[in-house]
Amino acid sequence: MTTMRAWRTTGTRGGLESVEVPVPEPTADEVLLRVEVCGICRTDLHVVDQEIPVHREAVTPGHQAIGTVMEVGSDVTSIEPGARVGVAWLRRTCGQCEFCRRGAENLCPRSEYTGWDADGGFAEYLAAPAAYVYPIAADADALETAPLLCAGIIGYRALMRAQLPPGGALGIYGFGSSAHVTAQLAMAAGTRVFAMTRGVQNRALAQELGLAFVGEEEETPPEPLDAAIVFAPAGGLVPVALQATASGGTVVLAGIAMSDLPPLSYTDSLFRERDLRTVTANTREDGVRFLALARNLRLRPTVTAVPFDGLAGALDDLRRGRASGSLVLRVAS
Repeated sequence: MTTMRAWRTTGTRGGLESVEVPVPEPTADEVLLRVEVCGICRTDLHVVDQEIPVHREAVTPGHQAIGTVMEVGSDVTSIEPGARVGVAWLRRTCGQCEFCRRGAENLCPRSEYTGWDADGGFAEYLAAPAAYVYPIAADADALETAPLLCAGIIGYRALMRAQLPPGGALGIYGFGSSAHVTAQLAMAAGTRVFAMTRGVQNRALAQELGLAFVGEEEETPPEPLDAAIVFAPAGGLVPVALQATASGGTVVLAGIAMSDLPPLSYTDSLFRERDLRTVTANTREDGVRFLALARNLRLRPTVTAVPFDGLAGALDDLRRGRASGSLVLRVAS
């Protein structure tokens, strides 16, 4: 039986091991791809550190994978071997519930996720449902494209839910992989972007990208915000963001996990029609729209390539706040 290198969780909090396992066989509706690269997301860290519930023991994380299709299942007619595709967080939905029928498949109660419910892209091969992968142009740079598959798509959805008025002021709390892509997308539309973040590297990257203001994570921006997105998984920043937001503004929480929120003052935080919203995964439509937009705008994440054997160290850098921009694992030799 053919085997491959892969990383998988060990069942202990923070546990991750490099293993040799059989290459997966695609089911009737799946494709098998040989992975080139896979972006490293904070959600992968949540899976490894068990900061979100364990959905599968000994799972291979990774949900921003780009690779070449090697085999297709017997029912697959839309993709041919040799195609280049991307695999993202949303892996499968039921297609039948009220949420799927109305176009809100990200809220499907039977939804499944890559690298959480099924093995993901921190491996040499990956099987994924054909209906949920995205075509990737042959000339696209894999390292720069991989972070767009989650950091970019989720940031896009958060930006859409922020209801930002044209030419408005957007506050971003936390400036990691998703935030720095979202900032570029917002600025391309004429938005003034203000970043409040911890970490010298994160602030340096924000300044390099030309944001209107860069400050400490609880610093007050120089003008009231029309909207804010909290990317940092820190519940304590929610009242900070709300109080920095103007009347009628919106604060969006973009993470899959967040520490507990402190008590909110109705008068200081929510009164005057401020909205508090969340993002729960993404739809395939979000992915199609954003990836086309990113290609047209030539969005370029700031990327650090990580060798396959360096995954554990890269996750530890992310865990300790030492990472900047997007980390991408090189999988193919």
